[in-house]
Amino acid sequence: MPADLPAYPFQRRTFWLADPVVADVTAAGLSHAGHPLLTAVVEDPATEGAVFTGRLSVPAHAWLAGHRVRDLALLPGTAYLDMLLHAGAEVGCDRIEDLTLQAPLVVPENGAVHLRMTVAGEDEQGRRTCAVYSRPDDAAPAGPWTTHATGRLARTLPEPPLAAVSAWPPAGAVAIDVDDLYSRFEQIGLRYSGPFRGVRAAWRTDDGVHAEVALPDGTDTAGFGLHPALLDAALHVIALLPDSDILTGQIRLPFAWTDVVLHAEGATRLRVQVRPAGTDAVTLTVSDHAGEAVATIGALTLRAVQAGGLGTGPSRTHDSLFHLEWTAVPLPAPGDIGALAIVGGRPRSPPPTWTGRCGLIPGGPTWPPIRTCRTPCC
Repeated sequence: MPADLPAYPFQRRTFWLADPVVADVTAAGLSHAGHPLLTAVVEDPATEGAVFTGRLSVPAHAWLAGHRVRDLALLPGTAYLDMLLHAGAEVGCDRIEDLTLQAPLVVPENGAVHLRMTVAGEDEQGRRTCAVYSRPDDAAPAGPWTTHATGRLARTLPEPPLAAVSAWPPAGAVAIDVDDLYSRFEQIGLRYSGPFRGVRAAWRTDDGVHAEVALPDGTDTAGFGLHPALLDAALHVIALLPDSDILTGQIRLPFAWTDVVLHAEGATRLRVQVRPAGTDAVTLTVSDHAGEAVATIGALTLRAVQAGGLGTGPSRTHDSLFHLEWTAVPLPAPGDIGALAIVGGRPRSPPPTWTGRCGLIPGGPTWPPIRTCRTPCC
């Protein structure tokens, strides 16, 4: 509905909504998803599966702009984890058995993307397949969806509780200087800002790297099991492993996760233990400031990002009726001038040349047309 503009200057006050307000989803027969990145959920009575929906944009989720790869704001891999762990808890599966990231999700600077996350019904082993999709907010109703991640959810196997990390930092650990860590990330195309700049201290031992990461004071963590920016900061520690070439080679991003379990929610500070687990793979154990287990990641495999592998993000002109098309025009043959056109207005005619019986008048112009003198001059 059109809104009347005020009759006085705006006086540095905006009168426009920064992002569309989400209406009450229950009016459409949906349920609230209960997660900051997910708006609604609808259940499938036939399969006992579910579809979660969301809408991502920088105005609505300003913290996402702090995770940039080659100047593009990417949804961090840890956000997929937190959304799927939340969805799994809703359907009775509290463990991500495996998750593979197939394509990066670029959050546009302007506009938004629609998010879909599907969780299928249980199979004979109690597992549920899952997938994450997106498409531009302005895409046609039948526009294509991009698959970003696929995986499986499962129930946690009965295990003894993890022992708390008592000695911190571990005995014999050697401190690592992390003051220039984020400036070195920027040199290879990784720009972290806001809550993503979370590494506070790090130590190296014979079996890996130990570190402390934290969110800035006042960061809103409501609705997250483990804030994606905090867990993403824990992954930055991988670059500090002795054999890592992340800070000197190609950009490597999370590619495949295995056996991810969340043990506690609401942490704002973490103690992280990272150990090598093969080529481009690590295991992570995450605890809180008291040493109690927060999350475990059985294996995380990284993959190098190839040149141009990130794309340019969702197109704002999807299915547009307008486009540029060049028409080839043949060049004229040598010596063939063809028709001439006058551009810029009609030129003035040059003055005539007068002639008499004695020929041209001395000093007169010689440009045609030539007019004959009517009065004899000789």
